[in-house]
Amino acid sequence: MTLNIITIDGPSGSGKGTVSLQLASKLGWHMLDSGALYRVLGLAAQRHGIAFNEEQKITQLARNLDIQFLIDDTTGEVEPIFEGENLSPYIRTDEAGQAASQVAVIESVREALLERQRNFYQSPGLVADGRDMGTIVFPEAPVKIFLTASAECRAERRYKQLKNKGADANMRALLDSIKTRDERDRTRLVAPLVPARGAFVVDSSHLTIPQVLTQVLEFAAKSLPEIGIG
Repeated sequence: MTLNIITIDGPSGSGKGTVSLQLASKLGWHMLDSGALYRVLGLAAQRHGIAFNEEQKITQLARNLDIQFLIDDTTGEVEPIFEGENLSPYIRTDEAGQAASQVAVIESVREALLERQRNFYQSPGLVADGRDMGTIVFPEAPVKIFLTASAECRAERRYKQLKNKGADANMRALLDSIKTRDERDRTRLVAPLVPARGAFVVDSSHLTIPQVLTQVLEFAAKSLPEIGIG
């Protein structure tokens, strides 16, 4: 039986979160924002006073992570609720991204979160956004996307986001942070950030979100024509 799963992997700032949300909305499917799981876990470790080198404690925290995801009816965005608190204002910061990258290199943590992520699959289908959705979590997915962009483009996007929110931002620091995280994610021994076998690679550096979405839909239609993608 073919599972209705589309995985969208790629580095931070490539646009995969926005594309995943719009794709899930268009298809009427469920969505998994796996990056939010790791960001929440990183923040949870900090809030509970657990250092990132205390692997056993972080793994235990991952196994019992009190989290649920809700869709905001107004914005359409995914809201992570941790221990009853909406962490949306905190998980998209660069600090949360770095924390996520540090807990994600721990093999026992990834194992603890693996089954939880797989349980997100429900009918009629799932769009899974992350870094190892197509390689590790859903290797049987019929449609696998790898969305990327240059580090410079991703830093510029992040800079504009922060400025639009009235926050201070330093372009050089953002670029350095992105390059550091990219290197960590690509070279980690556990589930490194690489395109899955058979993945459709899209470079969004000079594409709009609608243009990326069109390319993804056209590729998906080749494997899942029965659900009317296109």
